[in-house]
Amino acid sequence: MKLNCLLTFQRFILALLIFCSFNVFADDTWSYRQESDRLSNRTYSFALSPLPPRGLYDNIRLKIVCKDNALQVVIDADSLIASQGSAFDFEYQIDENPAVKLQMRTFKDSKRLGYTEEYAKRIVDDLLTGQSIFIRVNTMIRKVLSAAMPLKDAAAPIKHVVQDCGLSLSGNKAAKPAYSLSEFEQAFGKLPPDRQQQVLDQLKQIMNSIEK
Repeated sequence: MKLNCLLTFQRFILALLIFCSFNVFADDTWSYRQESDRLSNRTYSFALSPLPPRGLYDNIRLKIVCKDNALQVVIDADSLIASQGSAFDFEYQIDENPAVKLQMRTFKDSKRLGYTEEYAKRIVDDLLTGQSIFIRVNTMIRKVLSAAMPLKDAAAPIKHVVQDCGLSLSGNKAAKPAYSLSEFEQAFGKLPPDRQQQVLDQLKQIMNSIEK
């Protein structure tokens, strides 16, 4: 009887150690997940960051979300950020690069979840260039929440979410800038009068086809 109890206890301890080690590993890496919205029953995807080290930072997680074909960066905090639907200041720093300051807004039904769609693509592009991120959240009670997270395993789950939204990522090579109005005016001014008229006629045809 005692031997059976001892074996059962040993198996329990072994299972507990395996479970704990799995959780520690899972919490130390970024992950890709899919969930169903409770209201719309639509499936959405997100990349979830690991929690920062306990005791050193606040419990904050980053989420890169694709929901209804819209890309969002979401802050998920245990602490109060701001009243529902309110703007707050958010700051992030990739590696040793200069910090970036912008505004986020809490969801209409939460005081601990903030998001941005306007700056989501910029943040995602920055996340894919570094090894770590440090963030600060300025709360309504003038408390600053902070956290640091590794970006070592972030690329795959983040790229998966971006692809779910049908977006393309910024490449390493600088994109060719769009042809600006000032460049057109400079080039147009160098043309002889007959060529200028030809260009204007072509532009008129293009505009007419767009307006139809």
